[in-house]
Amino acid sequence: MALVTSKKMFEMAYKNGYAVGAFNVNNMEIVQAITEACREEKAPVILQVSKGARAYANHTYLVKLVEAATLECPEIPIVLHLDHGPDFETCKACIDGGFTSVMIDGSSKPFLENIAETKKVVEYAHDHGVVVEGELGTLAGIEDDVCVEFGKSSYTQPDEVEEFVLKTGVDSLAIAIGTSHGAYKFTPEQCTLSPEGILLPPPLRFDILEEVSKRLPNFPIVLHGSSSVPQDYVKMVNENGGKMPNAIGIPEHELRHAAKLSVCKINIDSDIRLAMTGTVRKYMSENPSHFDPRQYLKPARTSIKELVRHKLINVLGCNGKADECR
Repeated sequence: MALVTSKKMFEMAYKNGYAVGAFNVNNMEIVQAITEACREEKAPVILQVSKGARAYANHTYLVKLVEAATLECPEIPIVLHLDHGPDFETCKACIDGGFTSVMIDGSSKPFLENIAETKKVVEYAHDHGVVVEGELGTLAGIEDDVCVEFGKSSYTQPDEVEEFVLKTGVDSLAIAIGTSHGAYKFTPEQCTLSPEGILLPPPLRFDILEEVSKRLPNFPIVLHGSSSVPQDYVKMVNENGGKMPNAIGIPEHELRHAAKLSVCKINIDSDIRLAMTGTVRKYMSENPSHFDPRQYLKPARTSIKELVRHKLINVLGCNGKADECR
């Protein structure tokens, strides 16, 4: 089937207590792994492209890769989404260039400036049949060109969300409740130590999510920076020449709880990269004479596929939901 918007996906996700996975893509192997897992698990999916990914792989290549996925996996609905669009011009280029969803990230701007820029994008997007995600509140951490220092993030203020949604006309809203970009989401000082010696991150602010949900009934909420940073892949990286101390993610049970509430889209921003990097490092360590990229990218693709399958079933709860999201 052709690319779709997320409108039906979010409607069904909200109604039935699950979230749709939004996975950032940069190359062929990542697109293949994600969509093959979704096809086998009959899950809807959002494939995200950031400003950095467009600079790295070229807009046209990425669009054509995703279009190829719609041909290879016609059983599942696929959204092509711009992640963290920095300005109107970037959003317009993606709308004109085949995307079915865009995010305009004005969260670093003053509230009224965020409204004005978001509204401008919404008006253009809706005229072209494209949906828009806005953002209130800022997340710490680093993801491509998005960089917010620890201590300078800010939670979403629930008393702002109604005015923002009403004045902008956005279709979904990303909020800040304690998630963070990248693989180093929290410093050790922010965490508590379990009896087993494991660093536990501070809990998500579900009180903010619940208050936002009360003020925006039946409205889809988005969580960014929601990778769990699987420790088996962190260990694999570290055991094969890498150095990732204190890489800490969001506990998966908290994300599953969020998906049962009003969160309809959960962004996975680092786990796929970890799975690919850990697997490639391990393969090259065990096969030092190999030089053909197909030799090490094939097992990396398999690792990503199994990671995505796990997320669909155990975190997002969207497996088996493809047909109802059409």
